[in-house]
Amino acid sequence: MNRAAAKHLIERYFRQLTEGCGNGDCTNEFCASCRDFQPLDNNSAAAKALNLFKINAKLCNPHPSKKECDKPPSGSSTKGNAHLDDTMSDVDRIPHKEDFSDVHYLTENTVCMILSSCEEEGDYSALVRTVGRIFSNVDALMQSFRKDEPKTTENLDSLKPNSELGASSSNSSNEGLDEMSDLSDVTVDISAVRRVYDKILSINQVEAALVNALIYLTPNMELDLEYLDVYETNTDYLNIFIIVMENSNLHSPEYLEVALPQFCKAMSKLPVTAVARLSKLWSTYDLPHVRRMMETFQQVITFTVVSNEYDGVNLVNDDETVVAATQCLKVVFYASIQGGNVDMENNEEDEDDLESDELTLHELLGEEQLYKKGPRVDPLEKELGVRSIDSIKPLIPFEDFINESLNEVLEMDKDFTFFKVNAETKFSFQSCPFILSVVTKNQGLYYDNRIRMYSERRLTALYSMAQGQEPNPYLKIKVRRDHIIDDALVRVSSPHRFVSDHVIESCCVIGFQPPVLQLEMISMENPSDLKKQLFVEFEGEQGVDEGGVSKEFFQLVLEEIFNPDIGMFTYDDETKLFWFNSSSLENEAQYTLVGLVLGLAIYNNCILDVHFPMVVYRKLLGKKGTYLDLSDSHPVLYQSLKELLEYSGNVEEDMMLTFQISHKDLFGSPILHELKEQGDQIPVTKENRQEFVYLYTEYILNKSVERQFKAFKKGFLMVTNESPLKYLFRPEEVELLICGSRKLDFDALEKTTEYDGGYSRDSQIIRDFWETIHSFGEDQKRLFLQFTTGTDRAPVGGLGKLKMIIAKNGSDTDRLPTSHTCFNALLLPEYSSKDKLRERLLKAITYAKGFGML
Repeated sequence: MNRAAAKHLIERYFRQLTEGCGNGDCTNEFCASCRDFQPLDNNSAAAKALNLFKINAKLCNPHPSKKECDKPPSGSSTKGNAHLDDTMSDVDRIPHKEDFSDVHYLTENTVCMILSSCEEEGDYSALVRTVGRIFSNVDALMQSFRKDEPKTTENLDSLKPNSELGASSSNSSNEGLDEMSDLSDVTVDISAVRRVYDKILSINQVEAALVNALIYLTPNMELDLEYLDVYETNTDYLNIFIIVMENSNLHSPEYLEVALPQFCKAMSKLPVTAVARLSKLWSTYDLPHVRRMMETFQQVITFTVVSNEYDGVNLVNDDETVVAATQCLKVVFYASIQGGNVDMENNEEDEDDLESDELTLHELLGEEQLYKKGPRVDPLEKELGVRSIDSIKPLIPFEDFINESLNEVLEMDKDFTFFKVNAETKFSFQSCPFILSVVTKNQGLYYDNRIRMYSERRLTALYSMAQGQEPNPYLKIKVRRDHIIDDALVRVSSPHRFVSDHVIESCCVIGFQPPVLQLEMISMENPSDLKKQLFVEFEGEQGVDEGGVSKEFFQLVLEEIFNPDIGMFTYDDETKLFWFNSSSLENEAQYTLVGLVLGLAIYNNCILDVHFPMVVYRKLLGKKGTYLDLSDSHPVLYQSLKELLEYSGNVEEDMMLTFQISHKDLFGSPILHELKEQGDQIPVTKENRQEFVYLYTEYILNKSVERQFKAFKKGFLMVTNESPLKYLFRPEEVELLICGSRKLDFDALEKTTEYDGGYSRDSQIIRDFWETIHSFGEDQKRLFLQFTTGTDRAPVGGLGKLKMIIAKNGSDTDRLPTSHTCFNALLLPEYSSKDKLRERLLKAITYAKGFGML
């Protein structure tokens, strides 16, 4: 409690001991109006007043019959007050009228004292005025609720007649604050703030005062932070944001329209160092408090979005409230990461790209901003030293930070432009990817990939004009179905861009045609050619690749690569997942090809039927495999190691393990490997079992497959190294991009399907068609998807995002249905019966293979 408030309270005790309360029937033994009270001289009364203050003795309210006056009583009263001045300190005396105008900042004791006085009088106006005045003043609020105030919380309840109010929440208020020792520079007593809010928020007048105070306070804060750099001169300025955010009613409608949006705007002006401190502090809170703050900012965004209309001109990116609340939500997002389970150590070493001093053609054309290498780094992420990829399990699931209302109104083409070009002047929601759904982020990635393809076309045209050659704007691949791997590696057209000028000149001098080289050579000589749009042609077939031929090419390549007979990958019958074969005899170029295929699939917006454990995608984004990843990739081994860690008996004698492990090679023969030098001589004990599990995991997931995975990742990055993929997507989202959704919702597909050529949703043949499709089993449904779209997986966002077209292809006939997989179009004759439709359709999807021209 501050000295002014303490003096005011002691003075009330003094007047009670010397003058009484004026109630002739008073029963308070410490009041001069009590009949049994023994009069005291002024010196004794001053000493007694100090003792009563220490024990929080009962205070009487002045009786209405007692006339209040500002003058001190005659005679001895002046002497008594002089004695009080000597006793306490040189502080201005508090007026006799109890309006608490002398309170210049709040503490828990001060609030309780005012609240007690108001409850005794049955009038909360003094509390309302005081709270409103302090919470509307920057300096006053910044000085309030300091840690260094004396703690008298044991007796606080005696100041309140309704002592049970807030008692249940006082204990919970301290939860999650044990780690605050690392944030000793934060001077706010969080527990005291929470207890105060618990006591005053139930009073309606106080709630209104807080709302009005925040409305008055926040514009001044915004100006202070934007133009005066107040945080740099006084870091305690952060206290205001800490105190305000402890208000558990911030999400209520009273705050949403004006107060909270203004507060978000002020908070968005904080420098990154202050925001980082705030995020670290909030990460020490328990889950309910962090979730409440997350929901508060989410409600601001949702309320603002649904209350306004946005279009291609009036963009949500220009709404200051939505932008500010999103930036505030980012603070909670990183607090959720830090407060959860985080792995900061197990990072893959990134290969350093050698920067050339020569100007690229992109730079000469002024396009370098669009094609900056590598993912950008968020300033807050850099300040905190933690990334979303480091999160094993956050406090709040990542999905809860996605705001669907915002995703629905976001113009992604405009947002992409802001993200790539106008990042300094325009806000892009891709700078806060946690708030975007994977469908929305995939749109941004699609724009990025397409612009790169168009740019490569331009560059090809310029190169061709300079060299006098015929331009070839595509990455063309011509393959035979029966030799697809060899042809994908070797038979690639457009040789001129795939080899160096020296090779071409040598061939022309000798008289030979330039050689047709393999994909590996493309990546070595001119990897930018991989950024061209893919164009696949199957030899002897007439299909023109508008996307569908590429889908089948990828599928056939993967079927060959993951064939167990080749031995590049091992297959787990239990998990149905593939893993790198550490004993594979294949060279690194084969694994590079697999990585290229995955990268090209993302780049060309194709879905692949690959079955990797999640650790593969984590490693692609820069994290090493850890013990927890074994639960997905090697569940049997994970269970064994878990039992070892949890074993309560004698590990050495009962388990009889050493730091030498055994696994099988390509031919099933056992291979011994020592996890440590002379590992066969080192027994696993209770003391070193953690080390054993770590080394075992490190070998299985990282070291044993280092050669294979490094080549695989190299191929993947050849296509995606300049993409925002790593910045925008988490590992599980990368898997969704590559593999699509495994859940097939044909009801959603039916709702979004369009019709052409005379068909409509109400046509009899269409009703029969959907009844037939819904009657299919899971395998038949996947065959239908493969036949119609080129893949048996749903795209990102589910089948509802597919936009399939069913077009009429003549009247009743014996011809089979056909499809344009490039356009997800099914050409369906108008069969005479439902049975005939089913028979023709099943035959078409079961035996479909190859492409032809209709």
